[in-house]
Amino acid sequence: MTHEKAVLVLEDGTRFTGRAYGARGETIGEAVFSTGMSGYQETLTDPSYAGQIVVQTAPHIGNTGMNPEDPESRRIWVAGYVVRDPSRVVSNHRATRSLDDDLERDGIVGISGIDTRALTRRIREVGAMRAGIFSGELAELDATEQLARVTAAPEMTGQNLSAQVSVEAGEVVPAEGELIGKLAIIDLGIKSATVRALAERGFEVHVLPQSTTIDELRALNPVAVFYSNGPGDPAASESHVELLQHVLRDRTPFFGICFGNQLLGRALGFGTYKLPYGHRGINQPVLDKETGRIEITAHNHGFAVDAPLEGVVDSPAGFGRVEVSHIGLNDQVVEGLRALDVPAFSVQYHPEAAAGPHDSTYLFDRFREMVLENLNRASAADSEGQA
Repeated sequence: MTHEKAVLVLEDGTRFTGRAYGARGETIGEAVFSTGMSGYQETLTDPSYAGQIVVQTAPHIGNTGMNPEDPESRRIWVAGYVVRDPSRVVSNHRATRSLDDDLERDGIVGISGIDTRALTRRIREVGAMRAGIFSGELAELDATEQLARVTAAPEMTGQNLSAQVSVEAGEVVPAEGELIGKLAIIDLGIKSATVRALAERGFEVHVLPQSTTIDELRALNPVAVFYSNGPGDPAASESHVELLQHVLRDRTPFFGICFGNQLLGRALGFGTYKLPYGHRGINQPVLDKETGRIEITAHNHGFAVDAPLEGVVDSPAGFGRVEVSHIGLNDQVVEGLRALDVPAFSVQYHPEAAAGPHDSTYLFDRFREMVLENLNRASAADSEGQA
């Protein structure tokens, strides 16, 4: 294991000195922490983490290595990686390589051997902030120069990162079992597990570029539209909000997760705001208001929808009645929306939950039922019209 020096610099001037991990060089992004104790391969390959330096609060990372079955996308997306104790050996029969191998392959600059507990406390106290990791020759740069490079970088607020992570051309995944119809997914940073979960429920899944227009979407004639998770500020994604408003006016069934929840909120006329340090990890408690059930859920979001937690309200954008369907129990953040007069709902977390937990997979079934009900109503209306 290397003892080559690396330095982590926060935009408030806080510094941590440790060992180089992964690729050498310089990286700058938003420093955030993830509380998951497992599933680091899924975290690293989640496109929602683009532009972020991820701090693992679990102290020992890398012991299960990396394998070809668990990646959630085509590469590692984090801007940088921070761990306390990287495993010196790989101890899992499924592993084909080490975590360090993949970090170097994808050019991910990291740091190890620092007090990640102290770093996490700093982020909780001050909030998620810009940070830089410097290793190799850049670790010896003057501290003032390192801080200047960090503060010169853009903040996450105002950034639209969808084009960085979306597919460039459409991809199709066949349905499993009885076919329901074509499902159009606007890829804002989708994970493979989400696509699989939807295909398993009878949808022919069309993963479309984030630049898809309403004319292109209508030409596909999907039975439903899905907005995925993804990185960036929802307030900087007005084109996706406008596209979704067309979908809602067409009364095409809609389901959104994570970033898709924020975009549904904005399409309905609500605002969004940046959380102090966000929710990231696979152990976040959420209340489903309809059932009263508390779910342990997987999160990765730094922004949230600003909507009333209780009661039914009118959509400020004119889409009828809306209610908050799910609430985060740690800080009372909106974790889900349900439209009552158009077929649309969303949640702020990841129901596919790779690498777990699986409390929320029922949401894919709820979506399937909504689509089938909409198709049955349309068929009944056509029959009445022909009669």
